[in-house]
Amino acid sequence: MGNSLSYILDNSSSWMGLKLNQRWKRKRVESSSSLSDSDDEYDKTMHTPKRRKLMTTSQYIYKTLFQEGLNSDVTIMALGREWKLHKVYLCQSPYFSSMFGGSWREAEEGIISVGIEDPNITIDALQIVFGSFYQDEIVIEPVEVIPVVAAATLFQLGSLIQQCTEIMAETINIHSVLKYHEAALQYGLASVQEKTKGWLLRNLMSSVQESTHHLQQINCSLMEELVASPDLVVMQTEFSVYILLKTWTFLHENIIWEGDLKECVLEAHKFFQSHSDRYFLDTKRGSQYLPPFKALRLQHLVNHHLDVELLEADHIVPIEWFYPVFKNQWYQMLRIDQGVDRGPKQLSEDEFNSQCLRCGRILVAEGQHIWRWTGFNFGLDIVVSYIGRSLRFKRNQHNSDPHHLHSASQPNKRHLMYKLTVFSQDEQGQQIYSTTTGLKNVSLGKKEEVKVLSLDREAKFPLFVSASFLVTTPLHFSKPGVDSGQSPAMS
Repeated sequence: MGNSLSYILDNSSSWMGLKLNQRWKRKRVESSSSLSDSDDEYDKTMHTPKRRKLMTTSQYIYKTLFQEGLNSDVTIMALGREWKLHKVYLCQSPYFSSMFGGSWREAEEGIISVGIEDPNITIDALQIVFGSFYQDEIVIEPVEVIPVVAAATLFQLGSLIQQCTEIMAETINIHSVLKYHEAALQYGLASVQEKTKGWLLRNLMSSVQESTHHLQQINCSLMEELVASPDLVVMQTEFSVYILLKTWTFLHENIIWEGDLKECVLEAHKFFQSHSDRYFLDTKRGSQYLPPFKALRLQHLVNHHLDVELLEADHIVPIEWFYPVFKNQWYQMLRIDQGVDRGPKQLSEDEFNSQCLRCGRILVAEGQHIWRWTGFNFGLDIVVSYIGRSLRFKRNQHNSDPHHLHSASQPNKRHLMYKLTVFSQDEQGQQIYSTTTGLKNVSLGKKEEVKVLSLDREAKFPLFVSASFLVTTPLHFSKPGVDSGQSPAMS
């Protein structure tokens, strides 16, 4: 019994010792492993960069020197407010640099009063401009850009003016275009002037015309420039330009009138036909509108009998203006009919631009589009089609066509000069795609069709199609005794 008990106790002690020894070893291993993991995590934590944004030097300078005016050595007074500034920073402006560096009394004075005569300059704009001397970059909202560019021009800050021009170029739309254009003229911003004019030429007869409020804001000299430009995107035909001028004149004569375009066209029609005792442009009131109307391409306003009748009924343009046109049109028709002129073949671009017929159309969605611009085109009837991302011209030849010359002498080939441009725009009217044929000439046989332009896949709808045509040789271009096309004997 005793031996048995001793055996059990001895073995139990050994077993327990073994277990304790194993547990101690396991704990040591676990403790060692835990300590190793903890060290790794510690090293990782201690070597992971922590980013905290500190006030930059530029921010410190702006806050303490500009906003708080610390150690200011000059006070600028303008528009009833004062800014405590520093000459060393102001000298970034040639305006202040010459003032402080010369013999001006302001160089020694601590208070300088700046006279502001430009009404575009505001206190907020001065705050932005003066603050720009103390910063690496500035933020300008488009609504502030004209006052800022006005102030930057006063203080001759070329880099700030450049930033303003970039903002203006990016934010041209129907609400800003006329303001930007006027500012560009006033402050000599050539790039902005070019971009605003380009925007107006593309959108005058679409979005601008549809907004009578904005159409009314166009002044006479700008309207003349737009109507005269060969780059004007005409919607439909040249007679649409006359309708545009008619509604625009009505809006200027009835400054408080409000309504949509359709109402405006009807009211303009009533307004001018009710004053039919004299041609409107012959009156004192109407004389101010002469320049835009003189920019009309009269030879392309009389190629449909309904158009001629409306011109007479409106009593706006004196009938005497059209007498030379009628004579020339008749003479050109005879030359075409008798085979003397088969159309232009070689003209300079300036010659083409001054004489061409401008037409346009909007293609709203993908699909097959076929159309023709109506009117008398001296026997050359062009059908335009858009199929499969390409535009084609076809010489239409139907004996029943009322706009076609029914002459046995119609030649097998007719010459045509043209320029076709297709573009698309974003919601702001900014051009996002454009392609053009440039000035081309083509000879078309009866019913002959040619592909004139292919579009890239990035061309987005709606697509604006702007075309310019010339189907007769300008009379002053033809030399006596010299055939501009081919002689009848060569037909």
